[in-house]
Amino acid sequence: MRDKGEFLFTSESVSEGHPDKVADRISDTVVDAYLAADPYARVACETLVTTNRIILAGEVRGPETITKEHLAHLARMAVHDIGYDQEGFSWKNAEVDVHLHAQSADIAVGVDAAGSKDEGAGDQGIMFGYACTETEALMPAPIYYSHLILRRISDLRRAGDVRAKGLQPDAKSQVTLKYIDGKPVTATSVVVSIQHDADVSLARVREMLTPIVNEALPPGWMPTEAEFYVNPTGIFVIGGPDGDCGLTGRKIIVDTYGGAAPHGGGAFSGKDPTKVDRSAAYVCRYLAKNVVAAGLADRCTLQLSYAIGVSQPLSLYVELHGTGRDVDEVKLEKTLRELVNLTPRGIREHLQLNRPIYAPTSAFGHFGRTPDPDLGTFTWEKTDLVPALKSAFGR
Repeated sequence: MRDKGEFLFTSESVSEGHPDKVADRISDTVVDAYLAADPYARVACETLVTTNRIILAGEVRGPETITKEHLAHLARMAVHDIGYDQEGFSWKNAEVDVHLHAQSADIAVGVDAAGSKDEGAGDQGIMFGYACTETEALMPAPIYYSHLILRRISDLRRAGDVRAKGLQPDAKSQVTLKYIDGKPVTATSVVVSIQHDADVSLARVREMLTPIVNEALPPGWMPTEAEFYVNPTGIFVIGGPDGDCGLTGRKIIVDTYGGAAPHGGGAFSGKDPTKVDRSAAYVCRYLAKNVVAAGLADRCTLQLSYAIGVSQPLSLYVELHGTGRDVDEVKLEKTLRELVNLTPRGIREHLQLNRPIYAPTSAFGHFGRTPDPDLGTFTWEKTDLVPALKSAFGR
């Protein structure tokens, strides 16, 4: 994203009822089930959802007490929690097929610790983290407000609030912001598409959404009436997995920074924390956020890379985009390596990832969330490295 001049930038979000997010939720529910039974279980679960059908497939290594019948029940309960009891997709009536099998021995031998060999990365790959000062969550503003709009709609719908009466779980939002010299100053357009009951008119949907969007955006940012698009097709009654097939891992830009920062390509949901696609992306965000929270820079992009079966990262790269405050990026890279053990085991232990904490990550983004000390969720959003970073750079 440019630092100079005037430009527009857009990000989108999708709700927990979007077909791909339904799949993510079920896959992360499976991860949580295994980690609750065994903190060192291995899971790589993919889910497909379509008209009254749910299919789970992938590889696992964990207690045999977790049966296919139990996983099918958990999938139904996840769908129930999202709110689907429609003719075309219902937690009661959907057919659930579970095709999970034992993890490949060839992968296990490369990843498992043995003798003097530390635990290796679960795959090769590159992972990115990002933080900036555009919002209080240190997230890019377009994705932050796209998520916030849908979270507020979801909260009202789940609470049975009259302000969301007749709205259904499947929804998408898109926010376009105007930037001047790298700073967001207003929204030039907002798009919200949301599934609704057949007897709810488009005018009524717009009437319900207008105050929700206005309250989610900063004061004075609401776009003109002509640039506020609500259900542009005119009707959205058939939705969710009945309207479109959903698959795990198809919303990786929604899950991260809305396109404002690079993405290594790996999805998160359905993977236990030995998979660096997930855990290393989390620690990248953690490190980048702490750099910005410490006041060392206004923007920070961080990259890690790994090889399957190898414990130490192959590289660590930090880019401050010219916003660093007398900070040498090479020294910063060295300091971050000293503060956090960036092996897969080190990341898991530092961020306490071997716990059933992943279902809440499956919607509204994995980043920019508030850590919950009681549930142990979103530990990668903590800023507990700030004192050490300030000390290292004389702040």
